[in-house]
Amino acid sequence: MRLAAIDIGSNAVRLIVKEIKGKQGSLKVSKVAHTRVPIRLGEDVFETGEISVEKERRLGNALQGFSLLMEAMQVRAFRACATSAMREASNGKAIAGRLADLTGVEVDLIDGKTEADLIFSNFEVSLFDRERDYVYIDVGGGSTELTLIRQGSRVEGRSFKIGAVRLLKDKVDAGVWPEVTQWCSQLIAEWGLNAPIAIGAGGNINRLFKLGGCLSGEVLPFERLASLVEVLSRCSYEERMTRFQLKPDRADVVVPAGRIYLDTMKMVGAEGILVPKVGLADGIILSLYAQLNRT
Repeated sequence: MRLAAIDIGSNAVRLIVKEIKGKQGSLKVSKVAHTRVPIRLGEDVFETGEISVEKERRLGNALQGFSLLMEAMQVRAFRACATSAMREASNGKAIAGRLADLTGVEVDLIDGKTEADLIFSNFEVSLFDRERDYVYIDVGGGSTELTLIRQGSRVEGRSFKIGAVRLLKDKVDAGVWPEVTQWCSQLIAEWGLNAPIAIGAGGNINRLFKLGGCLSGEVLPFERLASLVEVLSRCSYEERMTRFQLKPDRADVVVPAGRIYLDTMKMVGAEGILVPKVGLADGIILSLYAQLNRT
């Protein structure tokens, strides 16, 4: 069956369509389509606290387009989720209601815990060493989700209001980084972490992983990631697009995103990071599949 997910993030809005075959435990999942529209809702929300009329219009156009694409691709079911920017916007719920009337797409404004739960559902089909500790780091435009995975199970998780767009706009509250530091210190003390491997999610770490010259399944060492982020930070916006072939909406946020990954990796003592290229949208599709098979 074909299922789809719409991920309304702080930086971009994505539609992912996947074909799922087989039974639970032995699923064959293949990507059919991936469409990304860089609307950057967080640009409004982190500055003014609400989504502008223009950004609402663009989001409505994107959802209408996604709806037509899903119909053409014979998608059986889909779910649309909005994260940090839209859930924090003072007019987020009102906009979700208007968009539902306009496009027929019902948008769920999910909280940080639900977002982390959906992300973790990816690990049901991921091939990681269940005897190792992993710290999952998902850096979005407006928030960062951290999750400790031990023996294949999610044992601790927390969402923080630190994201690439928020950091770029200098809109991270002064008290948030100390909260992250404290949480990571408690994680080490309570669970006895010893050099865990980080697992990265998000478009920025996907790109950094590729620029770092790593192949699928390899670990990108902390030092190589730090060196790459440093090189990018010294380049101008235009140089990042020409020399590293970054898209305009990636070239400005890749450095702040990279620094978030590096800082959180350092806090938990991770010496390297795996990048399986799965995230919220993938988790939405898997949870939707599980829900359909329960009915």
